[in-house]
Amino acid sequence: MKMILVRRFRVLILMVFLVACALHIVLDLLPKLERRAARPSREPGCSCAQPAAEAAAPGWATAARGRPGEPPAAAGDAGWPNKHTLRILQDFSSDPSSNLTSHSLEKLPPAAQPAEGAMRGPEPAARRPRDPAHRPLLRDPGPRRPLPSPDPGADGSLLARLFEHPLYQGAVPPLTEDDVLFNVNSDIRFNPKAAAESPNWPHEGPEDAAFLPTGEAALDTYPNWLKFHLGINRYELYSRRSPAVDALLSDLGSQRITSVAMKSGGTQLKLIMTFQNYGQALFKPMKQTREQETPPDFFYFSDYERHNAEIAAFHLDRILDFRRVPPVAGRMINMTKEIRDVTRDKKLWRTFFISPANNVCFYGECSYYCSTEHALCGKPDQIEGSLAAFLPDLSLAKRKTWRNPWRRSYHKRKKAEWEVDPDYCEEVKQTPPYDGGQRILDVMDMTIFDFLMGNMDRHHYETFEKFGNETFIIHLDNGRGFGKYSHDELSILVPLQQCCRIRKSTYLRLQLLAKEEYKLSLLMAESLRKDRVAPVLYRPHLEALDRRLRLVLRAVGGCVEKDGLHSVLHDDLDPEHRGAPRR
Repeated sequence: MKMILVRRFRVLILMVFLVACALHIVLDLLPKLERRAARPSREPGCSCAQPAAEAAAPGWATAARGRPGEPPAAAGDAGWPNKHTLRILQDFSSDPSSNLTSHSLEKLPPAAQPAEGAMRGPEPAARRPRDPAHRPLLRDPGPRRPLPSPDPGADGSLLARLFEHPLYQGAVPPLTEDDVLFNVNSDIRFNPKAAAESPNWPHEGPEDAAFLPTGEAALDTYPNWLKFHLGINRYELYSRRSPAVDALLSDLGSQRITSVAMKSGGTQLKLIMTFQNYGQALFKPMKQTREQETPPDFFYFSDYERHNAEIAAFHLDRILDFRRVPPVAGRMINMTKEIRDVTRDKKLWRTFFISPANNVCFYGECSYYCSTEHALCGKPDQIEGSLAAFLPDLSLAKRKTWRNPWRRSYHKRKKAEWEVDPDYCEEVKQTPPYDGGQRILDVMDMTIFDFLMGNMDRHHYETFEKFGNETFIIHLDNGRGFGKYSHDELSILVPLQQCCRIRKSTYLRLQLLAKEEYKLSLLMAESLRKDRVAPVLYRPHLEALDRRLRLVLRAVGGCVEKDGLHSVLHDDLDPEHRGAPRR
């Protein structure tokens, strides 16, 4: 009798387990079946399943947006792309580990309170039409004294005059197959026929215009992110007059977003966004207003990353003629339509909520700053952010991560070796890859770039593995720049002061940008005015650029007085003197 009871009990437990499994499966499939039944027959289905909370709270997002009667966008409307169409240069999966960059090392949470207000700059000649439902995130602080207008040139553009200057006309050496990241004629190539067969691929122009007589795709018909990738070479991320860069900036601000996933790693939330044309970008949301400075008691590793710093860093890098920052553009994002409704990341989806002010908020998952206390909230569901174009996927173009020799200690009390040893540079120059080639000069360029922005968070940098040590440094992760406009962090300049080496071309461009007719702040103001979230920088940050530029020139002048002009400047302008720099 006892054995019979034990067997019945086991059978009962098994039945309860099977019923629980069946109930769990039904709860997961119910929202999908309901959306499929409610979708018109002409719309495609969706293979993604959203949590049941969507069915339990219909219309919450539209109510928060203040547009009743407008149906929420279904996840299936995004039209998930055919993964085999453009496999050439990107991994189109939702794996956030793709295109990893150096990880942040900050440890302490910030305690900054957001402040309202931002500088309004001059309006561009032609603004894009605004969404009637769009509400500005920042309050108008009232009229401010505008920056002086540049002297009108032939076309009225100070930037155009700058880029026509002889210092911006030098050409890179002739490129061989070993000097380009991707060879268009290689076996790994864009498949135009597969793209043509995909109903989701956006066609432009005549139907036959995309194909050459050989049946291959003309380069001009490639998406702009692909053109950008194909233009990368040993010496630069993009050429000075590459039309693909400006076109890619436009795409970052206008392409339809088809998928969103959280990026793994780091202490702050970042999103990987995939577009209709299969391109991908890293989204950093707005956390602080333009005029809010980093408090003086904050450590460099405990500050928020700023989306507008990423945008401004790209424009500053291009004006300095480094061209080592991937294209970055600002954009207003509809958190409901362009994040919540298109994401397949359930962990991200479940963090959405409505704030007491009836705004749409979410916080995602990350190491430190992802909680309801650090939630990102829209106005009511519009949020501003930066979108940085992805570099080629690591599976196709490996990148090597290098520890910055002048990396900070990331400790509240300890100091790094370079902070206590004035002869530290001599030790660095005895260590590969700094004992030959151009790497030490690239580090000096990066030092000047970081000092102008006030960026102290340069712990690592990356290079493309294919080019070995004879290539440029990629300037990634610039979100900690432009945090303080009232303070110049002179310790960022220590590498330049210790090594006393700089490219002649860099030095001459800095001198040019210090002149009134090519003032750096005016050039930055004009360049940033084209962005969709302009004004990008608070005016005191622009003024700080001119002040810091003078400090850089003063530091180089001190080196020249100490070691002589020939010892300090590496002549990279004269072809006869190009090659390995003097140590």
